Amino acid sequence: MKKLWPWLRLLIGLGIITGLLWWHSTDAFVNALHAISPGAVVVALALGLLTTALSAARWWLIARRLGLHLPLGGAVMDYYRAQFLNAVLPAGVLGDVHRAVSHGHRSGDVARGVRAVFIERVAGQGVAIVAGVIALFAHPGLLSAMAPALIPAGVVLGVVLILARWRHRAMAATFADLRAVLHLWPGVVGLSVAALAGHLALFVVAARLVGSTASLLTLLPLLLLALLVMVLPVNVGGWGPREAVLALAFGAAGLGSAQGLTVSVVYGVLTFVASLPGAATLLLKHREAVPERRDQAPQRVPALLGAGH
Repeated sequence: MKKLWPWLRLLIGLGIITGLLWWHSTDAFVNALHAISPGAVVVALALGLLTTALSAARWWLIARRLGLHLPLGGAVMDYYRAQFLNAVLPAGVLGDVHRAVSHGHRSGDVARGVRAVFIERVAGQGVAIVAGVIALFAHPGLLSAMAPALIPAGVVLGVVLILARWRHRAMAATFADLRAVLHLWPGVVGLSVAALAGHLALFVVAARLVGSTASLLTLLPLLLLALLVMVLPVNVGGWGPREAVLALAFGAAGLGSAQGLTVSVVYGVLTFVASLPGAATLLLKHREAVPERRDQAPQRVPALLGAGH
């Protein structure tokens, strides 16, 4: 099961996308590409810079507390690179794996570098989960309409938790580092909330480009659900569950499932545009890694980041 899981989650993501294409044809995707304007690209790049800087600052805080050297400017560049790789590689998490391992090599502690990124991602996703759950329970009608999507999501989460139990040694070290950074929670939560607001703002831009005139009070709970489901590690470069949930949520809110799918596609394209500066960082010369001592045994990389996105 452990070896099959990466392929299984990729197949699930592809299956969701195929099902959406079959149900809605390609109209939503074509309409999405027509809706994107040069001004929207500029806005996406600006919001991408904001959210990337905030997320990188969160990583910087955690890494420094764990005793790892990480310049803030370097953290922003590495985060951009990770986002771009996440967007173009199928698993949707390989950019974070690269970020964790490369920083761990430079810092001389690969295992702790991986744990720092894992804790940083959990912190950001935790805020999105809390916000999404609040949005669900604040709208009982939306909760009942989304039940068909929540059941398979719960199954996927259960599989992830089972796999996490098999990695109990790595998780024990992670919990120890987590306790070490607990006193940073006001700054970490504040940065996560601000980054979440930036992602929601880009979603609102996508909705307006599609022509949605719904109020923010109507849109924001739907968009929070999309961010909530993106935590599930069954997407293809971020695509799949997000599109399915927005189609269902917009349909349940009376806005039309086709419009929800189109909004999601526009958001996906704008998110990719926002990550493009990461492609430029790939062309820059890598900073020299800290040389390993001759008596230092090769470090095993804990498989933590594959449990979530």
